[in-house]
Amino acid sequence: MGTIRLEKMILINGESREHIEIADRGFQYGDGLFETIEVRNGQAVFLERHLERLNAGCQRLFIPFQDTELLRFEAGELCRRWALGIHSRQAVLKIIITRGSGGRGYRQPDVIRPTRVLSLHPYPDYPEIYREQGIVARICATRLGLNSTLAGIKHLNRLEQVMARAEWNNSAIQEGLMLDVNDHVIEGTMTNLFYIKNNSLYTAVLAQSGVAGIMRGMIMRISADHGLSIIEHVFTTDELFSADEVFVCNSIIGIWPVKQIDTTHFSVGPITKSIQTQMDRLINNEK
Repeated sequence: MGTIRLEKMILINGESREHIEIADRGFQYGDGLFETIEVRNGQAVFLERHLERLNAGCQRLFIPFQDTELLRFEAGELCRRWALGIHSRQAVLKIIITRGSGGRGYRQPDVIRPTRVLSLHPYPDYPEIYREQGIVARICATRLGLNSTLAGIKHLNRLEQVMARAEWNNSAIQEGLMLDVNDHVIEGTMTNLFYIKNNSLYTAVLAQSGVAGIMRGMIMRISADHGLSIIEHVFTTDELFSADEVFVCNSIIGIWPVKQIDTTHFSVGPITKSIQTQMDRLINNEK
């Protein structure tokens, strides 16, 4: 495939540059999808799972993206470049696919040429204590709308999460939990949410809103493999507050236990710790 010039840690359609066309529909309308991926020692963790979800999202949005192999190659080149530099052993790879450029108006162009953007970023400096002793969360006032067409996929329209995250500026609070317009608990602003009650693992149904995260799916699979009952259901804050254990997850933070939501406190329990250990094994096997 040739050699890619990598003066910067950004690739746009294979070129090292920082700007997209102003007519790009990702900028104009949020018409696209993205993936956020942990990089360890020059390798994108669970890259194939992320590419599978990206392709599924493109199919859902009818974006004719067919360059998965090229995307895989470019991601590998960026990650290797990062590892060869003076950077830390961890990083964050973000992949964005848009429908490409088009004229003014919502109508799609007759010929669609998707835009692909890959960028590498420093790994966030989260304290290890979040993983070990848990985090503090709050219930957000901003509600998630209902849309079965977009539910589950990681599309670029994230204003609900932006507005929810703007609700607090207190460093003692690490995450906000979001409800839908019917007051059902769905997820965190940047995470999926699980709770444990009577040795069963519960999480929200994502048929009308929310993002079906890579880590969420893996947690459900490994928990079922270890005999834990997995229940996807509709639940309220009252049910959440009565949980034995609560944790949140995403592909960058892994699993964070939740020790407090508003004024309700939780213990960092054995099931959460066991799932953390199992996920660590899977991630280590990816290296």
